[in-house]
Order: sequence, then C-alpha cells, then structure tokens
Amino acid sequence: MTERRAAPSALHERAREAAMIADIERLVRCESPSDDLAAVARSAEAVAELGARYLGAEAERIVIDGCTHLRWRFGREPRVLLLGHHDTVWPLGSLDTHPFDVRDGVLRGPGCFDMKAGLVMAFHALAALDALDGVTLLITGDEEPGSPTSRELVEDEARRCAATLVLEAAGPGGALKTERKGVSRYEVLVRGRAAHAGLEPERGVNAAVELAHQVMAVAALGDPALGTTVTPARLEAGTTVNTVPAAARLAVDVRVRHAAEQRRVHTAMRGLWPYLTGAEVEVVGGPNRPPLAATASKDLFERAWRIAEALGIGPLTSVAVGGASDGNLTAGVGTPTLDGLGAVGGGAHADDEHVITAELPRRTRLLTALITELGLVSHLSTL
Repeated sequence: MTERRAAPSALHERAREAAMIADIERLVRCESPSDDLAAVARSAEAVAELGARYLGAEAERIVIDGCTHLRWRFGREPRVLLLGHHDTVWPLGSLDTHPFDVRDGVLRGPGCFDMKAGLVMAFHALAALDALDGVTLLITGDEEPGSPTSRELVEDEARRCAATLVLEAAGPGGALKTERKGVSRYEVLVRGRAAHAGLEPERGVNAAVELAHQVMAVAALGDPALGTTVTPARLEAGTTVNTVPAAARLAVDVRVRHAAEQRRVHTAMRGLWPYLTGAEVEVVGGPNRPPLAATASKDLFERAWRIAEALGIGPLTSVAVGGASDGNLTAGVGTPTLDGLGAVGGGAHADDEHVITAELPRRTRLLTALITELGLVSHLSTL
C-alpha cells in the first residue's frame, strides 16, 4: 500500500508554477512547425538549452533527414522512457494572431498544450529526482506529421525500457490516455481517359465518376460497433470544366481500436477494384500507427492512480481517444505505455489551446513519483 505523502507548501507550489510558466513561454515563443526544418532545429536548441539547465547534461542531437531530435540517457541500464515532441502544427507567425498570454490561471499560446508544457513538466520532474540512473528522455521533432523520421528511434528506445511515460497533453478533466486508436492512411489513385465534354464525351473514361464509386466503397468499410472509422477526406479530380477528367485521387483516414480491424481494412483497401470499364485504380499507403490497447496501460494507470491518491491529487480518471501519438509506437513494440501525463487544459491544434497553470506543479509531482517508483521496481526485478 502506498503511503500518503506530505503536500508541499502553497508558497513552494506558487514558486514552481511561476518557474514552469516562464519555461513554457520560452519554448512557445520559439515557434516550431513540423514542416519547417530550420524552425524545428531552432526549437531543438531552445529545448536542449532548457534541458541542460535542469538535467545538468547536454542533449544528444540526432538529425535524421534534416529533422532534429533530442535524447538524454542516464545510466547504463535503461528502465523508464519519457517521451515527447517539440514540433507543433502552428505555422510561423502564429504568435502574431495567438500571442502567449497568462490570465486568470490560464496559459495560452500556439503549441502550449500540445505539447511544450509537457516538455517543461518532464524537465522539472526529473530535476526533482536524487538520481537519474535508468531514465531516458526522448524529444522528437516530427510527431505531428506521423513521425516519418523518428519512428525507428522511438521504437528502439522503447524496446530498451520496461515502461514508457508519454508527456502528451491530458484528456478532458485531466484524464490519462489509456487507449488510443491506431491510424492508417491511404491514397486512392484513379486513372481514366480524357475527352472533350461537349464534342465526344463518350470517348472518355470519367475518373471523377470512378472516384465517386470508390468514395462509397471506402466509406462502407467503417464499423461503428467496433469503433472503426474510415473517412474519405481530401478529393481531387479533373482539369477544366469542358474536359472529361483523366485522373482523380482520394485521401483516406482510418482509425481503429483493434489490430485485427486495422488488418481487415488494409486488406479491403488494397482490394479495391474499378467500377467503370477502362478505369484503373491504384491504392498506396497503409498502417501508420498500431492501436494503443488498454492492456498496454492498465498496470501503469493503476500504479499512477495509487500514487495520485497518496499525493492528495486524485482520483485520476482515464479516457480512450481517437487521436494517435508516439505512445502507439511504444505500445506496438510491446512496452507498457501510459499516455496523457502532460498538461491539463484543452484546445489542441485549435484557437482556444490552453493550459491550466495550477495543475502544472501537481501533475509534475505525480510524474516524479511515478518515475521514482518505476525505476525502483524495474531495478529490483533485475536482481
């Protein structure tokens, strides 16, 4: 049974909150849209500087295809992986329309909730530990577009550790994210034959009409009872209004709770066939992230729940969400994973993105205690 722990003084909590707000401001003001590698590199330096100050060690810069990731490893035997990202969906100049601001206990600014506050929480949580032996902190620079350069890095680090704690923002009301849907992405490419729409349309093969058939076939692959969504998203077809379209394309987003559903939809997508004589259909893409199943987080959530009760900041709640994170990747390689340990607030990717500042020190204490317990338990299990 976890012993109840004394709460820090109100003065200490306010001081820590103020320090964390200043650190978040530093990172938010260094804009880092995923598709701007120079901006991501500048952001990485800002994050590395902050990390060096709190951790007493320089980050390892890992640049893959021009994208900068950061890693701190402590000790020879990795046990606990802390995972986050410093890229955001916000384009350069977003601070002009969404300025950094703190008012009435609410912090605002592009990328504050998803997930620069989580990075600051990680630094403060680790700085409170007596020793960092066995801890790895990995902060990537391309999570938002699906981790194209960092996927193998994330998976390799997770395989080395007994548990992964993901500093993505919390769910509604501060809920930890114990289940995430897997993601697949496809593009359906249609080839027809152009013809003049007025003079001889019968000589054409209308790629737009073929694409309409494909949209209906794709949409029918969803299964609401199992939580599987298959969404026809972006469509393109044709060139001029008086030409039978010779080409068309469709982007498809798939979200699944179960690996078997991801396989079923993948087989069906790859099996799409043309409806119109003379049309050709090609499907590219596939699974991007496996589901983070509840079984991957169950034991970690129960441990976090007990710790939160002991700290007097419980009870914790949990939530299953449709959005994916790098936690899907770590769970996918078999590493127990708990997500949503970052900031409490809301509005990820939206105009009202915000963080509740009073929760910053409380949730950071939870993170410190969880890292401590996991490190000790994992270490003892190897004796």
